[in-house]
Amino acid sequence: MKNSIITEAQIVKAIKEYDGGRELNDICRELGIHKSTFYNWRKKYAGMDSQELKRLKELEEENRKLKHMYAELALDNKMLKDVLSKKF
Repeated sequence: MKNSIITEAQIVKAIKEYDGGRELNDICRELGIHKSTFYNWRKKYAGMDSQELKRLKELEEENRKLKHMYAELALDNKMLKDVLSKKF
């Protein structure tokens, strides 16, 4: 299986070309992807421009950091509860 790297900007461009009337088979062949991959991209990125795409990436990164912080705090909390629950 080909593991190519296609940027979000290329994805948005491909979606706009499809919306503009270009054939799906041509777009998929050019990018080297399957039609189902294109439809998944279309579901996620439809109607976005470059500014919205940039904001989406920023929010995803912020979400990832917050999840990581929460996981660390939850682990610390569990450890403290375990230590406090033991009787000496």
